[in-house]
Parts: sequence; C-alpha cells; structure tokens
Amino acid sequence: MTSRYRSADASHGLDSLSPRRRTVVKAAAAAAVLAGPLAAALPARAATDAPAFLHGVASGDPLPDGVLLWTRVTPTPEAIPGSGLGPDTEVSWAVARDKAFTTVVARGSTTATAASDHTVKADIRGLAPATDYWFRFSAGGTDSPVARTRTAPAADADVSSLRFGVVSCANWEAGYFSAYRHLAARNDLDAWLHLGDYIYEYKSGEYGTRGKVVRPHAPANEILTLSDYRIRHAKYKTDPDLQALHLKAPVVAIWDDHEFADNAWSGGAVNHTEGAEGTWTARQAAAKQAYFEWMPVRPAIAGTTYRRLRFGKLADLSLLDLRSFRSQQASTASGSVDDPDRTLTGRAQLDWLKAGLKASDTRWRLVGNSVMISPFSFGSLSADLFKPLAKLLGLPQEGIAANTDQWDGYTDDRRELLAHLRSNAIGNTVFLTGDIHMAWANDVPVDAGTYPLSASAATEFVVTSVTSDNLDDIVKVPEGTVSAIASPVIKAANRHVHWVDTDRHGYGVLDITAERTQMDYYVLSDRTSRDATSSWARSYRTRSGTQRIERTYDPV
Repeated sequence: MTSRYRSADASHGLDSLSPRRRTVVKAAAAAAVLAGPLAAALPARAATDAPAFLHGVASGDPLPDGVLLWTRVTPTPEAIPGSGLGPDTEVSWAVARDKAFTTVVARGSTTATAASDHTVKADIRGLAPATDYWFRFSAGGTDSPVARTRTAPAADADVSSLRFGVVSCANWEAGYFSAYRHLAARNDLDAWLHLGDYIYEYKSGEYGTRGKVVRPHAPANEILTLSDYRIRHAKYKTDPDLQALHLKAPVVAIWDDHEFADNAWSGGAVNHTEGAEGTWTARQAAAKQAYFEWMPVRPAIAGTTYRRLRFGKLADLSLLDLRSFRSQQASTASGSVDDPDRTLTGRAQLDWLKAGLKASDTRWRLVGNSVMISPFSFGSLSADLFKPLAKLLGLPQEGIAANTDQWDGYTDDRRELLAHLRSNAIGNTVFLTGDIHMAWANDVPVDAGTYPLSASAATEFVVTSVTSDNLDDIVKVPEGTVSAIASPVIKAANRHVHWVDTDRHGYGVLDITAERTQMDYYVLSDRTSRDATSSWARSYRTRSGTQRIERTYDPV
C-alpha cells in the first residue's frame, strides 16, 4: 500500500436534536425565494463574468480503479445556487499522479446546466489501486482548486492498515466546522466517513447552539423545495473547513434524517406538516435530487445511499439507508417497537445486508449505520437528567425504555440481523454510527437483559456531533457537567456500554489492521470558535475474533 498523504507538498486547502413542537412554516413563505437568500449561498466573488468554482471540489466513493469527482461551477454572476439561471457551460477535468500535473492520467469534459444546478460529477475509471491522485476542474479559462484523492486497494490485496476519519451531525448555525479542519490537517486518511446529517433543514434560529445562532445559514426559511435544498447544500459547501477536508481525501457518505427533515420515515417526518408544507413525496424527492447533485456520492440501489465498498482483503463497508424504507416511528398510533410488521431497513435492504455479511471474505465487516444499533435503556436516571435526555432523543418525557428512532424502535429487524450474525458465525462486524450527538463504545449483545453472560454479536463505535447540541448544551451547563453524572448511570443500566460521553463535540479516527479495529475519539475546545483546538479524549478497540470492546490508552 502506498504511503498515505505524507509528502511535504501534499497539503492544499483553503489556507437529532428534534424540536418536538415548532412553528409551521407556510408553503407560501418557501416560495418567496429572493435574490438575498440565494446570494447567501455564495462566498464573495470578484465582479467578473468569468466562471468560478466557489463551492470547492470533492471526491468520493473510491474504488480500486476509480473515484467519483465533484464540483459546482458558477458560470455567470446570476447563476447562483437554486436560481435555475445560467448558461450551459463546458467543464473539463484532469487527473494526475502529481500535484503539478506533469503526469496527467485522465482527462474529460462535460456540460454543467441549470437543470442540475450547475453541479458536475465525473466517475473516473482506469486508475491504479491504492494510489494518491490529484485532480482539478476548468471552465472558461478558470481552474478550480487542486484536490487530492485516493483509490481503494485492489479487491485481492493484502492491506496492512486503513485509516478513516469519522463524522456526523454538522449543524451550520450551531458553530464552526473545526472537526473538518483538524481531520484535513492529519494527512493520513484513506477516506473519511460522513454518517449522516451533513446538512440540517430547520429555519434560521430554530436549532442553533444553546438556543443561539452562531452563524446564520441560507435560506432563512425551513427548506421545503428543490431550490431550498440546493441553497442549503450550497451554503454548507462555502465553509472553508469543509472545503479543506474535501480537498484532502475522498468522502464516503450516507444520509440520515436532516438531509430530509427531522425523524424522517418512508411516509413523512416529525418535522413535516403535510399540506401546509406541501406533500412529503415532493419534499423527499427534492431532498434526494439536491443531495445527489451536491454530494460526491453515487446513486445506489433503488436510488438511495445503500451500497458496499471494498478495501482489499482487510475490510468491506456496507453503507445503509435507514430513512427511505422505514416504518413510522413507534407510538400508540403506529404500533409497538416489537411489531414484526414494522421495519427500519425494509425487507430488500435487510436481505442485501445479511447476504453481504455472510458472503464477505474480508477480515473486517464494517457497517456505516446512521442510528445506534446497540440497545439502550435509561435505568434510574433522575428526572432532571431524564428530561433533557428524552428531549435529545425525541422521546416522550413521561418515560419510555427505548429511542424509537433508532434500532431500539425496530427490534424485529435487529433481532433478525443479530441472529444471522450468530447462526452463521459471522465475526468481526463493526457498526460505525452517528446521529445521537454523543460518543459511545459498545458491544452489541444478542440479549441485553442477560449481558455480559450472553453473547455479543458485534461491536459499535458511535461518534459525537460536529456541532449539534448534546446534553450539556440542552441543560445549559458547563461542558462535562452532565456526563459526570449521567454516564455512570447509563453504563450501570446498559452493561454492554463501555463508555459514553454525553457532552462534547468532535470526531473520530478509525484505524484498522488485521489484529484490531480501533476508534480514537477527539473533542473540540469550543464549537463556537473559528479557531477551536482538538484534543484526544479516549480510544477503544475490538480485537479480531472477540466481538468485544476494550479500552486502549494510546491513539494511533
């Protein structure tokens, strides 16, 4: 395996919390898309008619022989995201083995049109496996920034190690994306995984940081239409830290609910009012179209994000879509969490996952999983702790023993999957999870009630949010206050939970060898500061063949 991004000239950069009752945004307000909100999705640019690459460049979904490249061109000043304006524009791309482009290995061109919001994708093939490449786009005499990417190892390659950044839940209005900046500075990532909530759909001021807006997003209204979703994606793509990380390594992304609306399911969402906010069918279609336009993600099975990537003989990565097919979250009206007729994955996706895990011949089976699979009960949390935790999880505050938006709300799917792992002796399965705005290190027990006497079928690493509120933010106390009390109680009631940090923001670094898979958890000093520092918090690993988590005392 070639060296991971270590050369001195390798750096190039730009040097579900759920409000349960909210004000309904009328459909008429969503239609009032004016020049101001549209322009907010653009950074400042010179007064020129020359094409510009204002939203950066990115790559994703690496294969042994290729990678998907992405950019968005602004061909003329009026062709701002979501406007539907601007001429057809030829955009060319080049891929080279070196940053100076002395050895170009692939070239091509395509036409950016208003129909796709002037976004461009190029699915490059014919590249060498496990190799660093540099790429750029050009239009009308203007070049984009130069970015690095990396192909996956050959399917039959003996790979000694892999290293991925892992992130989730980046709310623009809650702070700055320093987690991305610190991952970009590492120079050692084969790729980075985004496990959902890359964007948030709320209107401005509805979901900031401790009730305050650190920086306003665009558009100001809750996003409902295709134009709205395009503008919101565009605003995120102006963030310099996000652009910097996209310049350094390919992303592997899945969506969760906020790419659509809070607590989305196949037929609606908590944060969607049918009629007043249009139809869910139209809103979901708009969200998916904008996502695939603005993200370097290949549309996969059934036009969703569930797909599988392979990294030599060391690991494969099954990526799930846990929003498009799920039944409505359990309630008195919609059924019990144990109802076998209710599903999180949908029948086809669960069968696909089971078949892929069984057929896998890699050392490790990774599962990109947007909501926590490990069971979780509250135990004897006091009322002052239970209520904010219930708010964070979107639960009735009178008490319930499960987060019904997670796998806990769809126990028949989980039972079937874990039984499949056990009955087929499928080991070394590691779930990689976001969503919950807390960091966890869990065994995944077959029977949580008798654990640790019962078997563990898999392990799970959950990363905290990049910026979105967690427990100390809800209670509005200094960071670490709630966790000191809540974590011991949570662990006592859930013996498969080795660690939980309820209060901090940050990211993870996943390092994989034949002997073990390890997650290093990093935390940020202050999400509201552009210059937030990063520090290592803890590390946990699962050793090959054990299906158990253990603490380790040094990051990779």
